[in-house]
Amino acid sequence: MKSSLHRPLSALILAAAAAAVAGAALAPAVAQAAPPAQQKTQVPGYYRMMVGQLEVTALYDGYIDVDPKLLKYTSAREVQSLLARLFVASTPGMQTAVNAYLVHTGSHLVLVDSGAAACFGPTLGGILGNLRAAGYTPEQVDTVLLTHLHGDHACGLATADGKAVFPNATIHADKADADYWLSESVAAAAPESARGFFTMARNAVAPYQAAGRFQTFDAAAGDAPLPGVRAVAERGHTPGHTGYLFTSGKDSLLLWGDVVHSHATQFRRPNIAIEFDVDSHQAVQTRKRVLADAAKNRLMVGGAHLPFPGLGHVRRDHSGYAWVPVEFGPIRNDR
Repeated sequence: MKSSLHRPLSALILAAAAAAVAGAALAPAVAQAAPPAQQKTQVPGYYRMMVGQLEVTALYDGYIDVDPKLLKYTSAREVQSLLARLFVASTPGMQTAVNAYLVHTGSHLVLVDSGAAACFGPTLGGILGNLRAAGYTPEQVDTVLLTHLHGDHACGLATADGKAVFPNATIHADKADADYWLSESVAAAAPESARGFFTMARNAVAPYQAAGRFQTFDAAAGDAPLPGVRAVAERGHTPGHTGYLFTSGKDSLLLWGDVVHSHATQFRRPNIAIEFDVDSHQAVQTRKRVLADAAKNRLMVGGAHLPFPGLGHVRRDHSGYAWVPVEFGPIRNDR
């Protein structure tokens, strides 16, 4: 009889494999552990990039579902077609981001708009948490530039009990906007349904007015709220709606506020307005002008209601314009 040492190697391998299979069949079944629970939380809502030597941090306040019926100068059919083209759901509403921007200029820490705080429900109010997650505190902000005094841009200035959220900051707004939204007589003449917007604006700036730290300027006259920052008159959405052009070296960034509310419809059809516009015809003309300028000059822009982080470029399209968002990447200042 031949010993196992004389058996071919292939036979030995097959025998070993058969034994392993037989052993596995006799072994008790081992239950696989269940995976951990789903986390269901999002990353902190901030995004950072450099514009020349300016550090720009986009801050996510949250979102609000906007009824497509609020869009004007169009048809329901066209709206649905434009939304479907970009896979934007219309129920329970168009998910619309609310963004603010923190710009570190080297000499100032500037916040452009302050979010909605608790003025519009639980899906908004994330600015402070995301500001801290981004490495800053409210006390470090020394300047707040308001694009306008609607509540989703200004309510974040004050706490529920009327204290300043940014205790060391001076607030700047266009005079035409302040004269409109802070006026008791204008509020009294407004429809009942709109008076809450006036109350929000007054409450938001009240602690800063009391401290002598609320200032106005005239963007249409070329006033500059800060050195190196140009106020751009964008009137129509509100009487003093203003964008802010930050420049560092050869690079610029226009933080344009509410030039666009619905990216899926208003880039392709700039003539579409929204019910929130105080003067919708003027708002349409402003949007056409700003989009044309941004596309022609290849300008980096940031929008308060563009999909977060709301930073990117505008390009001409065969029918209107198209939005080209920034590409995620490391912080670079060597461009």
